[in-house]
Amino acid sequence: MDVSKAIASRRSVRNFLDAPVSNEIIGKLLSQACRAPSGGNIQPWRVFILNGSSMTNFLRHIEEHSEPESPEYAIYPPSLKDPYRSSRYKCGEDMYALLDIAREDKVARYAHLDRNFIFFDAPAAIFIYVDRIMGPPQWSDLGMFLQNFMLLAKQEGLDTCAQESWASRPFTVASYINPPPELMLFCGCAIGYGNEEARVNQLVTEREPLENWATFL
Repeated sequence: MDVSKAIASRRSVRNFLDAPVSNEIIGKLLSQACRAPSGGNIQPWRVFILNGSSMTNFLRHIEEHSEPESPEYAIYPPSLKDPYRSSRYKCGEDMYALLDIAREDKVARYAHLDRNFIFFDAPAAIFIYVDRIMGPPQWSDLGMFLQNFMLLAKQEGLDTCAQESWASRPFTVASYINPPPELMLFCGCAIGYGNEEARVNQLVTEREPLENWATFL
């Protein structure tokens, strides 16, 4: 698969098959992904992998620790303005429409959101951390690393879902993973084989046309 096809076919998959992914494949993808651009070659990403028994034990741990927590960072700006606000809300409305979940059905909406915290039944996942001393340029490096990983996974026939939602459960995650205290949780990423029959996986989010955000000088 060439890069263009990988980019065009990558989706945030929210329903996975019960099919295992080997640690060897995940390790290969991570090794390839670390060729991402990194300012000063700092390579700020720190990755923890859940798979097999560690995934089973982690999900049990999460179920036993459901207390509210303070997020590591604001996932969205507190006063999100248009056009960003409209794009975000349309994404949610399109997803719930596919699932036949009405706007007023808060119970069903929250139940679907809670599936974030079982990785949408994916068999494997990674958590990406960054040292707390790092700033916006290094967070940009993290994004490029994660994009590399997701595109390489697509080339391998795998699907993914990057999940910043895990930043809202930093202490529960840390109590299982036990990362060094100087590390901060950036996001999780579910890994597996997408269920093509699941309606939620039919979601294709829209992109603004080029003339709305690019200026040729």
